[in-house]
Amino acid sequence: MSSTRRTSRHRRPHKALVIGVPLALAASGVLAYGSVFGLGLGHEEKAAAAEAPAWATAAADGFASVNALGQNGTYGGRDGRTVTVRTLADLERYATAPEPYVIVVAGTIDMAPVGKEIKVASHKTIIGSGTLGHIVGGSFFLGQGVHNVIIRNLTIRDSYQGIWNDKQHDFDAVQMDGAHHVWIDHNDLRHTADGLIDVRKDSTYVTVSWNRLSNANKAFGIGWTPNVVTDITVHHNWIRETEQRNPSTDNAAHAHLYNNFLEDVPGTAIKSSYGNYARGRTRMVLENSYFQGMNNPVIKDPGAALVQRGNIFSGTSGRNESGGGTAFDPKTYYRYTADAAGNVPALVKSGAGPRSSLGRAATTGVPSTRTLTVAKDGTGQYRTVQAAVDAVPAGNSSRVVISVKPGTYRETVDVPANKPHLTIQGSGKSRKDTVIVYGNAAGTRKPDGSGTYGTPGSATVAVRADDSQLRNLTVSNDFDEAANQSLKDHQAVALLTTADRIVLDGLIVTGDQDTLEMETAAKDKPGRVYVTRSYIVGNVDFIFGRATAVVDQSVITLKKRWNGSSAGYITAPSTPAGRHGILINRSTVNGDVTASSFSLGRNWHPGGDKTVDPQTTVRDSHLSAAIRRTPWSDMGGFSWKEDRFAEYANTGPGAGPKSADRPLLTDSQAADQQVADWLGDWTP
Repeated sequence: MSSTRRTSRHRRPHKALVIGVPLALAASGVLAYGSVFGLGLGHEEKAAAAEAPAWATAAADGFASVNALGQNGTYGGRDGRTVTVRTLADLERYATAPEPYVIVVAGTIDMAPVGKEIKVASHKTIIGSGTLGHIVGGSFFLGQGVHNVIIRNLTIRDSYQGIWNDKQHDFDAVQMDGAHHVWIDHNDLRHTADGLIDVRKDSTYVTVSWNRLSNANKAFGIGWTPNVVTDITVHHNWIRETEQRNPSTDNAAHAHLYNNFLEDVPGTAIKSSYGNYARGRTRMVLENSYFQGMNNPVIKDPGAALVQRGNIFSGTSGRNESGGGTAFDPKTYYRYTADAAGNVPALVKSGAGPRSSLGRAATTGVPSTRTLTVAKDGTGQYRTVQAAVDAVPAGNSSRVVISVKPGTYRETVDVPANKPHLTIQGSGKSRKDTVIVYGNAAGTRKPDGSGTYGTPGSATVAVRADDSQLRNLTVSNDFDEAANQSLKDHQAVALLTTADRIVLDGLIVTGDQDTLEMETAAKDKPGRVYVTRSYIVGNVDFIFGRATAVVDQSVITLKKRWNGSSAGYITAPSTPAGRHGILINRSTVNGDVTASSFSLGRNWHPGGDKTVDPQTTVRDSHLSAAIRRTPWSDMGGFSWKEDRFAEYANTGPGAGPKSADRPLLTDSQAADQQVADWLGDWTP
């Protein structure tokens, strides 16, 4: 939509930047092994040297983009230097400086004392480096006249002081008193004293977009002044498990709220008292938002003007009000396009909060990325992948990329738990170009005579460090079952993960039995894995473990057994109770095997453990005729019907109707079994 008229008070900016989630990738009905998944780091670093990354020069949308009060839109510190900070002293030094800065927060900063406010000066961008930027126990304060400030891609959390409706500690995540032209975008704000965001004392020209606001008594207060001044845009935010001010908008001249997802989760101690509130003489336009389970989802004072259009209310109760005047037309002030309300929960769950792509590769200060090269022919820094891993310092706090040149590397690779933020990626044009392969099995004896490897120990590549990534590679276990029939245990893992926030992107992971094992460091530890745009090949329990794992937009290829027979199981989850297991989403199951010979999964209770609650959900995927009409199987004396197995909206000859032997999710159940539900507060 475009503006057709102007007012003297509001002027449209010369340039507008539309901010939103990345375009969705096409579903993986067909993926070619030779597809290219991006350039190597060398190319990216050269481009960064030539020009600043887009996130360093980004400008706001909504009311923050309007030219007014002598400020032409909101673009933060893009005219200044980019610096990387990891300490409170450095953050405060640059945030309070009179000069413009783009300040990249590349670690966790504990505020001391708890409740400390950093008084941000004008012309600043404060942005987290990927998902690394955490502000713990404190907040940002923007005082009278402070303007042109961007707070973006950060997690600001845990200033809570033990009092739910806290009147004693005003420890908000972001507070502004008389500021203007402020953009708060893609942050995760949670568990604070008092509220999460306060826009007070005639602050104006503010946009709040694509944030997650949760676990606080008060989410977001606007106004608190007798003057009808504030102009604010609030869009694509996920507000959940907050009791009040969701937001509360008091005496706002123009409040445009659209495409927000407000959720009151059932069965928790936090109960919403109200949702969006137009107080005093506020003029509010509320459109295409989604309210799930909220009490009193929309309320207004008698003197407020509130226009509703296109909103969806699911499971709500109490007051739901509109009317009282024409409010205003947002198109008068800026361009925007509202998404359909029905798409909002999925959009916001997947798109709100910190993004791994933002705040990376700062151009000055401490570099946020280091690259090591591997080449078999000696043209790199290292000849083996393991040698490059060994060279990474323990406890590294920023991303290290191991760029592996094309070739076949016959070795095992182990990334230890004390080396997080590590990426191993092939630098070739195809994932077939760079292959890491070995052939151990669970029953293979170790060279030192100390016993056999066991299933996890057989892995060709083992990733034990949080925030690790594998990209554009083939990882293979080529153990020869036919030639080793005398060996007792034939499980042969290609890739093992035992850590949290693992990204596997653009891979071929191939083996026979137990190809991809996704575990956690311990039963009580989290372990989330996101597999995307990849091929996984195997025949028996070849996607398995207790991790919370998403296989998204990928191809699962079924393979015959060593003797040519067709029979097998795709998944074998051993999920701890109360956690999510394996989610296969928007993917394709195929392979040259016999029809009706493979199960989607079976329930693994390791060692007969009765406390686990295995889970696999397969949804929105294409299933070949290889899938059995009763697609779930028992394992180890445990009935799969006592655990959690289900499908939703699958297609293809292997899909089937609901029955006692084939549970299908309802639409309502499926709404709570999406990628964002699996990944929680992590956005890969």
